[in-house]
Amino acid sequence: MATAPQAPRFYLTTAIDYSNGDPHLGHAIEKIGADAIARYRRACGDDVHFLIGMDEHGQKVQQEAEKQGAEPAEWVDRIAEAFLDVWRRLGLSNDDFIRTSEPRHHRGVTALMERIAANGDFRRAKYEGHYCAGCEAFKKDDELADGRCPLHPGREIEWTEEENWFFKLSDYRDTLLERLRNDPDSVRPRTRRNEITRLLESGLDDISASRSRIRWGVPFPGDEGHTVYVWFDALSNYITAIGYPDGEAFGKLWPADLHIIGKDITRFHCVYWPAMLLAAGVEPAKSVWGHGFIKIGGAKLSKSAGTELGLVELIERHGPDALRYFLLREVPWDGDRDYPSTEAFIEQFDRRYTTDLANDLGNLLNRVVSMVARYRGGDVPRPRAGALAEEAARALAAYRAAMDGYLLHRGLAAAFDIVRAANGFVDESKPWALAKAEREEGADADALDGVLSQLIAALGTVAVMLAPFTPAKAAELWRTLGGDGSPPAFERLEASVAGLRAVRPGAVLFPRP
Repeated sequence: MATAPQAPRFYLTTAIDYSNGDPHLGHAIEKIGADAIARYRRACGDDVHFLIGMDEHGQKVQQEAEKQGAEPAEWVDRIAEAFLDVWRRLGLSNDDFIRTSEPRHHRGVTALMERIAANGDFRRAKYEGHYCAGCEAFKKDDELADGRCPLHPGREIEWTEEENWFFKLSDYRDTLLERLRNDPDSVRPRTRRNEITRLLESGLDDISASRSRIRWGVPFPGDEGHTVYVWFDALSNYITAIGYPDGEAFGKLWPADLHIIGKDITRFHCVYWPAMLLAAGVEPAKSVWGHGFIKIGGAKLSKSAGTELGLVELIERHGPDALRYFLLREVPWDGDRDYPSTEAFIEQFDRRYTTDLANDLGNLLNRVVSMVARYRGGDVPRPRAGALAEEAARALAAYRAAMDGYLLHRGLAAAFDIVRAANGFVDESKPWALAKAEREEGADADALDGVLSQLIAALGTVAVMLAPFTPAKAAELWRTLGGDGSPPAFERLEASVAGLRAVRPGAVLFPRP
C-alpha cells in the first residue's frame, strides 16, 4: 500500500521579546502577523512549526531586575507569564515558547560558540566605545543623534571600556553579499534588502561576542569571566529551541523557512546571524522578513516616548479577533502606519470595527442567514454559478497571491472585496422581491435559489480567508453557515462550501458597540 506524501515542512519564527517590561502593541502586531502566516500555511497543507519566546539575558534585564528589587530569574519568570497571558488572549497558535534562561538553550548556545571557536573565528581584544543598553548594542558615533541612540532617546549612552571576545564578522562580508545577490528573497521586503545590501557594500567591522561585566547570561565557553553577548545568545534561540546541535527536530526543521522581525533589527538577523551560522558550519535561514511599525505622531510606540497603548485594554475593547483584524488590515506588512495621536488610533479602531466587522460582514451574515431561514426553511440551495461566484473566485486568487507574498494587509483587503461584492449583490438582486414573485406569482424558484446559494458560498469562502486573521470569529461564521468545526483547508474549500446544507442562526457575529 502506497504511503501518503509527507506534508511540506514550514518552520516559522518571530523575534523573541526582551524581558524588561510588559508586552505592548509593538510586540503584538509581530506575533499576530506571524500567527496569521502560520495558520495560512497550515490551511495550505504545510506541516508548520511556529516558534515564539523570550530573550531573558543581558545588561538591560539585569538592571531592570535590580530596579524592581528582584533576582533576574524571578523577574524573567514574572515577565514571561505576562507575555504568555496576552498571547493566550490573542489566540496565538505557536507550537513552542523558548526562553533563553532554559537549560536546552544554554546547551545549544554553548555548542554553537564552541564550533565558532573551533573554526578560529573569535579573537580577544579591548573595546572602547558607546553602548546602548536599550538596543543591547555597541554604537558608532555616526549612529547617534545628539549623543543619544535614535531608537532610545530617553536613555543615556554608556561609554564602555572592556576586554571582550570578538567575532570575525568582517571575514564573512563577501560571502553574505554574494548570498544576498544570488538569493534576493533571503531578505524581504525590498526596502530591507536594499538596506542590508548597502550595509554589506560599505564593509563590516568585527563585533563583540562576549561581555565581561554582565553576570546574567550564558557563560562564554573557555572563559568563565565572560558571558555570551546577548545578541549571540538571543539569535541562537531559533536553533536551540529545536534541539541544536544534535536533536531530531533540528535535523528535520532547519533551515528555518522564515524569520519575522521588526525592521530595526535586520542588521542582527541578516548579517550577524547568517555569519554566525556559517562560522559554525550551519546553513542560514531561508528568508527574513522585516516588518514596519505602528507610529503615533511619527514616533515608534514606546513608554519613553509617551505613545504606549494598553494592550489588554485594546483586546477587551472589541475582542481579540477584532484587534487582530484591525492591526493586520491597517498596518502594511511591508511598511509603517502612522497615526496623529493615540486618540486617532482608538477612533480608527472603533471605525473599522463598526464599519467593516459589525456592518459590512456581520450585517451581511445576518441578512443572508435570515433570508435562507425565511425563504427556504434554513436549507441551503445547491451551488450555482453567477456573477458573485466569479467575483469571489477572483478575490480568492488575489488573496492567495498576497498571502504567499506575506502581504497580509492585501490578503485581508481581498477577503473584504467579497464582502462588499456580496452586499452589492444583495441590493442588486433583491432576494425579497424574488421571494415575493415566487410566492404571489408562481415565479421559478431557480432565481432565488441562485442568489441565496451564491451568497452562502461567498460567505463560506470569506470564512476560510479570514480564518488565519480572526480564527474564533471565522469558525463561528462557518458554523452559522452550517459547517462543522473550523473552516476547511484550501484544498477542500470548494467541496466544503458545496457541502453546506442548512444554516444555523446564532448570536450576532460582531455586536455593535
